[in-house]
Amino acid sequence: MKLGLRQGVLEIKQFLRSREQVMFTLAFPAILILVFSGEIGDGVKFTQYFVTGMIATGLMTAGFQSLAIQIPQERDRGVLKRLLGTPMPRWVYFAGKVLMVTFIAVLETIILLTVATLLFGLRLPDTAEQWLTFLWVSALGITACTLCGVAFSSLARTGRSAPAVVTPVALILQFISGVFFVFTSLPVWMQNVASLFPLKWMCQGLRSVFLPASFGPREPGGSYDLPMVALVLGGWCVVALVLCLTTFRWTTRRDG
Repeated sequence: MKLGLRQGVLEIKQFLRSREQVMFTLAFPAILILVFSGEIGDGVKFTQYFVTGMIATGLMTAGFQSLAIQIPQERDRGVLKRLLGTPMPRWVYFAGKVLMVTFIAVLETIILLTVATLLFGLRLPDTAEQWLTFLWVSALGITACTLCGVAFSSLARTGRSAPAVVTPVALILQFISGVFFVFTSLPVWMQNVASLFPLKWMCQGLRSVFLPASFGPREPGGSYDLPMVALVLGGWCVVALVLCLTTFRWTTRRDG
């Protein structure tokens, strides 16, 4: 456990030492809040709706996008191959990544909620039940995204090609999952495609926390449907874990 903690501290230090990465990862969601304004109905500001998508996107960026790019680059540089030659248990490497992702996700969410609350009057959850929903949706979402990022990292042939492989996938998911637009205003086929992936369900679960109950009927199926949110996100955790165990590569293809 000490090794896992030390590896996590190392990963966090490496993240914090990259100023450009820190600024983009932590500040970008809060900056986007400045762009969107107006109301979506019943006196609810668009910020109240938009913040749910930005929290979910932040979790996806910290878990899926960052790991799916970072791991191939480390594999390409021979970092993973050298780790195999040490007595360190393999799980310690992944423990470090999990701690880094958790640190980034928590810090990014705090910054986003603080900016949205102070500058745009975001209404925070006001009941213990809402906060509990916020926590379990976020926990399942970040777990699914982290496991998907590790699994997806095996698709990139080289570290240099990883951003080109991963970034379009992340952007497409954001546009079809109700991050930048009200989800029910999107074409039905987009809604159906988005329903296959975790981001849509993360947004839906978070909307049940930040939006009034009167908006539930506007959701697909006529409700926020939290049991289905839990089922889909939990299913993705299982599927992604199986993919991680069966497809993860410690060396490049040219190394065999």
